[in-house]
Amino acid sequence: MPPLPRPAPGFTLVEVAIVLGIAAVLATLAWPGIGSLIERRRLDGAASALAGDLQFSRSEAIARNEPVYLTALSNGDGDACWLVHTGPNADCSCESGCTGETSLLRKTRLPAADGVRLHAPARSLQFDPKLGTCTPTGTFELVGRSGHAVHQIVNVMGRVRTCSPHARVAGHAAC
Repeated sequence: MPPLPRPAPGFTLVEVAIVLGIAAVLATLAWPGIGSLIERRRLDGAASALAGDLQFSRSEAIARNEPVYLTALSNGDGDACWLVHTGPNADCSCESGCTGETSLLRKTRLPAADGVRLHAPARSLQFDPKLGTCTPTGTFELVGRSGHAVHQIVNVMGRVRTCSPHARVAGHAAC
């Protein structure tokens, strides 16, 4: 008696359809959590970049022995940016950077599509070259679409402290 033919290895169409259906249900359940995670990571990334640029501004003022400014700007489209520069801030914009006697050191953009808004305490902060101090002082607020926020607080000594209201963004102390 000849041996019986073995079935071909693999999956049937019904098995594949069931697995895809289960994967679709799981992805639908996970999507809101993924959106929230992405928003918090964008917020955390913007906060880290701002803290780094504030510290950079202070150290550059001391190293260059001239005032360095961090200027926060926004345009009508909801985009925002901050610029680190020397010289008068009247010659700076998010689109073209700085012109004239102003020397642009760094530029960071916050596109409105990312969902992170910037509220600045003043248009421009000046870091003193002799003492590293900052005038004026204040709190930069970075706020996501859901209302989660990270604050960068700059004191008169030019030091930066990061916090999140009610510790809603992981990795940041409560304000």
